Amino acid sequence: MIPWLDTGDPFPDPETALVHDAPGLLAAGADLSPARLLEAYRHGIFPWYGEGQPILWWCTDPRMVLRTAELRISHSLKKTLRKVQASRDSDGRWELVFDRDFEAVMRACAAPRRDGPGTWISEDIIAGYCGLHRAGYAHSSEVWHDGELVGGAYGVCIGRMFYGESMFARVSDASKLALVHLVRFLRAQGVQLIDCQQETGHLASLGAAPIARAAFLAHLRRAIAEPPITQWQAISLQ
Repeated sequence: MIPWLDTGDPFPDPETALVHDAPGLLAAGADLSPARLLEAYRHGIFPWYGEGQPILWWCTDPRMVLRTAELRISHSLKKTLRKVQASRDSDGRWELVFDRDFEAVMRACAAPRRDGPGTWISEDIIAGYCGLHRAGYAHSSEVWHDGELVGGAYGVCIGRMFYGESMFARVSDASKLALVHLVRFLRAQGVQLIDCQQETGHLASLGAAPIARAAFLAHLRRAIAEPPITQWQAISLQ
């Protein structure tokens, strides 16, 4: 049986997360306050649960990560990047920015997808992460076209550690553009690793790969001790 957390209870040791039945499940309960979320991320723990479930906390093993130096960009995406950059340099129809409308990115990530229902991102999750955003720990990478938000990604940043949460696209390749924008910025800031939490084919196609939980936690402890990124600003995609 997994531990039940009341407000104020500390998290269990991440290494005690379940191996069988629900691999990586560590605890249930508590709340989604900014303080609780920060405590979780500092220990490599993240919330993930469905409608009708209590808050469930996870620390998976292995852990899917994307090394910022190993982002894989397909030939077709390179063409899109060149087109977007040319537009940004000429008529400004495309914009790639950070944190213009964090909540809108979260709500777009939560919306129903073409191939299925909406994600696990509930109103409580949105409120919790918007609280983290106001505190300076959660950030969005956004793609705007002709004044409309068409793609984005969001996550949590502590020190020089970034934890990716979700992405969305309303036009082809927009989520990938947001990711490239984010990864290149983070790499320039000395961030080596992005936490992707769970293994998927889509993430693998972009260069992400699983590593042992112990190795992930060791890197995390070093990265969160680094000075925080204080200036989030757009950069060239070239």
